Parts: sequence; C-alpha cells; structure tokens
Amino acid sequence: MENNLLFNALIYLLAAVIAVPIAKRLGLGAVLGYLIAGMAIGPWGLRLIEDVQIILHFSEFGVVLLLFVIGLELDSKRLWSLRRPIFGWGGAQVLGCSAALFAAGLPLGADWRTALIAALGLSLSSTAIALATLDERNLMNTPAGNAGFSILLFQDIAAIPMIALIPLLGIAETQGETEGWLGGLKVVGVIAGLIVGGRYLIRPILRIIAKTGMREIFTAFALLLVISIALLMDSVNMSMALGTFLAGVLLAESEYRHALESDLEPFKGLLLGLFFIAVGMSVDFGLFLTKPWQILGLVMAFLSIKMSVLYVLSKCFKLPRTQQSLFTFLLAQGGEFAFVVFSTATSAMVFSRDTSALLVVVVALSMVVTPLLLVAYDKLIEPRLRNIDARPDDEITPQDNPVIIAGFGRFGQIIGRLLYANRIRATVLDHDSDQIDLLRKFGFKIFYGDVTRADLLQSAGADKAKVLVIAINDADASLKLVDVVKQRFPKLRIVARARDITHCYQLMDRGVEILERDTFEASLQLGRRVLQELGFGAYQARQTAMKFRAHNIKTMYAVYPHYKDQQTLVSLAKQAREELEEMFARDREARDKQQSGGWDA
Repeated sequence: MENNLLFNALIYLLAAVIAVPIAKRLGLGAVLGYLIAGMAIGPWGLRLIEDVQIILHFSEFGVVLLLFVIGLELDSKRLWSLRRPIFGWGGAQVLGCSAALFAAGLPLGADWRTALIAALGLSLSSTAIALATLDERNLMNTPAGNAGFSILLFQDIAAIPMIALIPLLGIAETQGETEGWLGGLKVVGVIAGLIVGGRYLIRPILRIIAKTGMREIFTAFALLLVISIALLMDSVNMSMALGTFLAGVLLAESEYRHALESDLEPFKGLLLGLFFIAVGMSVDFGLFLTKPWQILGLVMAFLSIKMSVLYVLSKCFKLPRTQQSLFTFLLAQGGEFAFVVFSTATSAMVFSRDTSALLVVVVALSMVVTPLLLVAYDKLIEPRLRNIDARPDDEITPQDNPVIIAGFGRFGQIIGRLLYANRIRATVLDHDSDQIDLLRKFGFKIFYGDVTRADLLQSAGADKAKVLVIAINDADASLKLVDVVKQRFPKLRIVARARDITHCYQLMDRGVEILERDTFEASLQLGRRVLQELGFGAYQARQTAMKFRAHNIKTMYAVYPHYKDQQTLVSLAKQAREELEEMFARDREARDKQQSGGWDA
C-alpha cells in the first residue's frame, strides 16, 4: 500500500482515540487503554499492523522524552539529596528481587546462568508505566512516588552492568580486554562531555535561538537536543533514557526550562502512548495459546514473588500504610529493559530463543496486568486502608466556620493565630498527624485529611464558608485544590500562598486573584533593615523598599499575559530591569540634592 506510514499513523491514532477514552471512562486508566488498543490492532488482533519490532524501537523514544522532562523538574541539588534513596532503595530492590527470582528459577530446572540473567532482567520494572501512572495520578511528590522514582532511576543505571555481564556468561565471542577498557573510557568521555556541554554550550545556543523569536525553531532544537543525546548514549551502549535525564537535570536551573518542557510535552505524551500500544501488539498470543497454563503460572509466580519483596521493602522504607500496597503494585511488572537483557542473552547464547520468547511474553503480560492491579487497589484496597488508618478524632462533623485554612505549617499558623486573636473561627485541615496532636493541645480546631478531596472539603463546610486560605507547601497540590474548589464550590473565595513567580502565574491562570508569594514581603522587610545597616535612614529605606515593591508587582502583572512566550518574557524582564535602574538613579540624584531628614532625624 502506498503512503504506508500515513496509514499506520492513522491506525495508531484511531485506536488510541477510541480505546483510551473508553478505558478512562470505565476507570481503567489511560495506560491500559493504550495496551488494549495495541492488542486490538496487532498481529493477534485485527492484524492491521504486522511489524511490531520497528514501532517498538521507535516508540521507546517516548520513554527518553519522559526522562528528559522529569530531569527538567529536578535541579542538581534535589537530585543530590536523593542519592541515598536512589542507591539505597534502588540497590535493595534490585538485589532483593533478583535473589528471590533466582532462588525460584533453579528448582524449575534452569541452569544457574539462565536463572541469574532471567532474575536480573525480571527485577527491572517498567519506567514508562510507573512514571506515567505517577504523573497521571499526581503522585510524584508522595512518599510512594519518591521511592518509586528513585528505584526506577537506579534500575536504568543498573541495566548497564547487567547487559555488560551477559557476554561473560555466554559462549559467544566477547570483547577483548583492550576493547573493554576502551568502551569504559568512551562512557566516561560521553558523560563528561554531556555535563560540560549542558553547563557551558547548550544554554548559549538556546539563548541565540530564543532571540530569533521563531518558536518552531526552538521546538526543533529541543527535539534535536534530545535525539542527539539519546544516539550518543546508545553509541556507547548506555541507557538513552538515563543520558537524557542527566541532560534535563543540567538544564533544570536554566531560564529555558519551562519553554523546553512545554514544547516537548505533546511529543512525550504521544510517543509514550505509542510505546504502550507497541507493548500491547508485542504480546505473542500464539505462544500463549500453545502454553496457556504454563505462561499464566509463570506470570502469577513472577508477580507474587516480586510483590512480596516489594511489600517487605515498603515496610523497611517506612512508607505510610496507605501507600505500601500502591508502591508494591506500581513496580510489580517487568520493564522495557528486560526485552534488551533477554535479547542480549539470546545473542550471547545464554538463552535459547524459546526461553527468550517465553520470558518476553511473561514480561509483556505483567505490564498489561499492572493497570488492572492499580484498579483493584483503587476499588478494593485503598478505601479499606483509609478506614484503617483513620483515627476516631479525625472524623469531621459538618462545620460552618467562615474560614477554612488548608495547611497549618509555618505559613498557615500565622494566619490562623491572627484570626484566632480576633475571635474569627476557622476550620483547619492538615495531613501531619504529629502537628495536629500538638496544635490541639493549644485549643486549635484542626482535622486530619487530604485537602484536595472534595468530600473532605464538603464536610469542612466549603459550601458555607466565605474564604478558603490555601497555605500548603506543595505547589502541585495547591493547584489541584484550586481546580477542585473552582469546580465544586465556585462561590468560595480563594486566598492563596504562592511558592514562586511561576506558581503565581499558574494560580492566576485558574482565576485566583488574591495571592501572596511565600517569602516576598519578609525578604522586602529584611532588605529594608540591610539598607539601614548600610547607612540609609529609616524613611529613606522604607521609601526605597516600597518603590521596589510597587515596581515588582507592576512588572509581575505586565509579564503575566506573556509568561509562556520565552522571547517576549526575556524582553519584558530586561525592560523592567532597565526601568528599575533608571528609577533608582533618579532617587539617588534627588536624595543627594535635598538631604532631607524626615523620619531619619
């Protein structure tokens, strides 16, 4: 057929557009929708697409983009703070699951080499499924999300020595010692080049491209950057996803972070969906039909062993009880790198082709089962855990206070105390049980709960209250709370705490008019004291600070309509700095002429 590429694209898009909304409507999640779409159009379904391997390799680029975007959200300081979870938790998961699966494989008659490589490959989880699920459910900043992300990142690193180990166990020809050393030097050189380039080369190039004002060229360069890094890492047999993740981390503190993220987001979503479709297509139902009970038994045994180890680790990691099962189900499946490990093992003659095909089907089916496990968790396990963990005094009787304060940390406490001193009653919601017990001793009416839950807000009196104060620390959670309130309680007036200027703009996008940046006013007051310590009079320091405040707020609202346009944003920021500099220069001239005492006397 002519235009075969367009025809295939039509099939993929049509399958996704039909299957995913239905799966979402049934509460099955987007990932399972993509997997079902793949099964339907693949070689064992309607046979609309036959060549699965080509599309599977191409769609892996979706995982690469996913890791790059995640890297953009993590600066180097936060990544360094995660070093212990990454290597501690990640190492414990890989070693624990590998040991348990290896011990289970030996009694099945496999020789120790086959059992070892199979165990190592099966210990790896699906980065695409786990991270897509965390992102879809907004769980990245939860304890289970942090633990899962750390383990997945370690697995990407661990896959490299696993693949390097395989030729040593096989009977195929292996690299000589010189080539091995040369390969190691190439890896070190590529990573060093990536770090240096990310710090000193990519940012100037992005700056030059941004000045052209052509958004499509900026998007093209973003894709070029990711593809180049992926191919460079692949050329030295390194994880493409790991390389692009490191590049994302290096650019996380750049001024182009949000522009890169917004440009790549549509490609990431589409290619991830294509990856899940390809996984669904790759399930070999022909092999499944010839050995159905053996394969089902292997899938159940694999999931049971891995889930048992993960559940024990979740307790060792001291995850909240309500998230232990979620963490277990999230990482229970096999992963994309298992396909690479098994393919390498077949080439090195550690595996027979039949063994490799059998294990690939087991991994693919485990990936298909994972969304079903998460649905079971949502419907059956999570409600029971919530009831078990709920404390008797956490049950909120309907409230009718005029103010609800969401979050009672260092920010919310000041607001609460101000209201309390003026005999204004407020209902306070927080999720820190230790904090709640302490504050109740001082007479505060405070309740435990997830402030983003609409039913909890209803019980807290959101339909009767006049003002909701959003004082929680998590920017994503605060935005989710605004969305819930705007939909369910549109008459409730929102007063919000903003973490930074970007968070301000995101709140303003949602119609929040009254907001305050976390440290702006306190920093301004401290700045006044610094000026006084440097010789400014009290009146002069106050006037300078107030002028700066007025100019900053004016600039914030002027920039807001353009904050998603990188080129305009840079131009406006430069203009604002020049205006501020001119204003302060005029102030200095006036001060030198008048030498007025005022309050300074």
